[in-house]
Amino acid sequence: MPTVSKVRIRRKISASLLIALVGVFGPARAETTVAMTYLRQEVQAPPVLSNLDPIPEDLGIAGAKVALADTETTGGFLGHHYTLKVISVAPGGDLAASAKAALVTSSVLFIDAPAEGLLNVADLPEAGGALLFNVASGERRLRDADCRANLFHTIPEDAMRADALMQMLRARRWTRTAMIVGPRQQDEAYAATLRAAAAKFGVEILADKLWTFDTDVRRAAGKEVPLFTQDLPDHDVLLVADEADDFARYVADNTWLARPVAGSEGLRGEGWAPVLEQWGAVQLQNRFESAAKREMRPRDYAAWAALRSVGEAVTRINSADPTKLRAYILSDAFALDGFKGRSLTYRRWNGQLRQPMPVVNGRALVELTPLDDYLHQENEMDTLGLDRAESTCKAFGG
Repeated sequence: MPTVSKVRIRRKISASLLIALVGVFGPARAETTVAMTYLRQEVQAPPVLSNLDPIPEDLGIAGAKVALADTETTGGFLGHHYTLKVISVAPGGDLAASAKAALVTSSVLFIDAPAEGLLNVADLPEAGGALLFNVASGERRLRDADCRANLFHTIPEDAMRADALMQMLRARRWTRTAMIVGPRQQDEAYAATLRAAAAKFGVEILADKLWTFDTDVRRAAGKEVPLFTQDLPDHDVLLVADEADDFARYVADNTWLARPVAGSEGLRGEGWAPVLEQWGAVQLQNRFESAAKREMRPRDYAAWAALRSVGEAVTRINSADPTKLRAYILSDAFALDGFKGRSLTYRRWNGQLRQPMPVVNGRALVELTPLDDYLHQENEMDTLGLDRAESTCKAFGG
């Protein structure tokens, strides 16, 4: 049986330990519940030549669920509870109506929808005080003239992907390029983004050519693609704008000149890629693969980053109030560990998540941008995408 003195010593040790824990974590906090919704507008994908890369049914959703598990681990110690509801709207369905219903019980929405749908939800009166995250659309206008104060963006802007690629090409001195542009509107939009990025970083696009094949090129790529690319001027890299993932895979290794392919295929800038291994990324990759039984894609990462942003803010300020969360997320105090070697923050002028952008090929990380030679007066990551002076967004108050 312990003596009275030993009991007193143990009590003193326990009291000291409790004081130390309070010093680290603060006093006991009130229970806080954060209700969140993943709102997805299903889109009918256009037919493409190859079905080798089917779109996962849980694209984006799986990333949010992994983030939920990560966030609940910390939240359990602090009295913070998180719920995530998934609402999927059929193609052509009323996204705004579903958003209205979700906002009755949830003030945080992760929206997986085209730009027009995002704006329709953001403009709802019920969404005025909510916290919305765009996890799917890279369109410039959402960060520019059509920005909304209640809408953050964790998916990289398309210009961030293009700028990352052009930084890498410039660093390699591969500054003479040609380009093939797909027939779809989204292909031309990305081609315009590539042109702007090339001009920004001093990469020359000597010629571009519209992809005009209306037959199944899979069996004849070895004959047709060399002829199609034969009249392009000599170049270091062939850019391909094929955002529907239709034909670009058949261009690579079939060109008249033996040149690298970049853009929508080959070398490309991405918000996330399965080949990332450094900075603890492999741990996130493993957690995701264990949960989803597949590799993590950029939209999964965008959803993960959005939910983790909410969790990080709730942890720091001990509040689920969307107005307070928004203010904290935009403040200098906010920083998110995104497994990319640098802390991630949000641009105060348009709500875009700053993030290093990997330039990858199918099997390896080639560069992590921004590269060291690209300096900025405030944050080097602002050399990727719309900088403050380039954005016409006024909703965030400058």
